[in-house]
Amino acid sequence: MSTAKYWYAIYTKPRWEKKVNTVLERKGVEVWCPLQKVRKQWSDRKKIVEEPLFKSYVFVRINNTERTNVLMTDGVLNFVYYVGKPAIIRDEEIEVIKKYLSEEQATISIQSLNSLDENTRIKVNHGIFMDSTGTVVKGGKKKVYVKLQSLEQVLIVEFPLEHVTPLY
Repeated sequence: MSTAKYWYAIYTKPRWEKKVNTVLERKGVEVWCPLQKVRKQWSDRKKIVEEPLFKSYVFVRINNTERTNVLMTDGVLNFVYYVGKPAIIRDEEIEVIKKYLSEEQATISIQSLNSLDENTRIKVNHGIFMDSTGTVVKGGKKKVYVKLQSLEQVLIVEFPLEHVTPLY
């Protein structure tokens, strides 16, 4: 059995991301639930709260022998599968998200890959995503969609037009 550790995405019950993160940490599993600050408004007050970036997803860095332990955790539904196997997330993908979220005023919104029509391919020429390529969706003049292939998700990051160059 391989002892190499890889990042995997796991599905959680809805709104259980933080609970699953805490339980897995107590079990000694390397886990990451990316959070971003969001301003919420109630009828009597405004408050900034931390919400999971990926709804119903938590990332774990484990080897094959730890998979059963993760699956037996309350709130965990299953691993995210890609081509019939648990999807391995590249370390670089995790690091890019961590770096971006550490920036002040960083905001990312998530859309399912299935809801997007691919159009113009671009290259980012400025900032944390420099040299990354993405796809611009028609009608979105300032948004670049950077695909995380192993997650079947798309990060939507808004850039000024001068920060992207079309690829031909």
